[in-house]
Amino acid sequence: MQQLTVAQIGPQLAQWRAEGRQPVLLDVREPWECATASLNEPSLATLAIPMQEIPSRLAELPRDEPILALCHHGMRSLQVAMFLDRQGYPHVYNIMGGIDAWSHLVDPSVPRY
Repeated sequence: MQQLTVAQIGPQLAQWRAEGRQPVLLDVREPWECATASLNEPSLATLAIPMQEIPSRLAELPRDEPILALCHHGMRSLQVAMFLDRQGYPHVYNIMGGIDAWSHLVDPSVPRY
């Protein structure tokens, strides 16, 4: 069995900025979830692609930028991050706790659902 290494980060975008990296936020939630709550980070490029559509939309994902996968609580995004790792994407990260943790720990103006 092969082990996959998908680095997980907490919802602390400031750390990425301090390192001079420009990650792409990959929001894998359903459209209704994105309409309910989204991150208020204008400096962060965001792609909203539901989890089930990822395999058919791989061409939309950059291979040369870090990809931060996000969902509601971090489980779907972890599955997507592992899938992308297997597809050869070199810099994929899962945001632990998802948008719920982001709302709780980083930006309380993001609605919780």
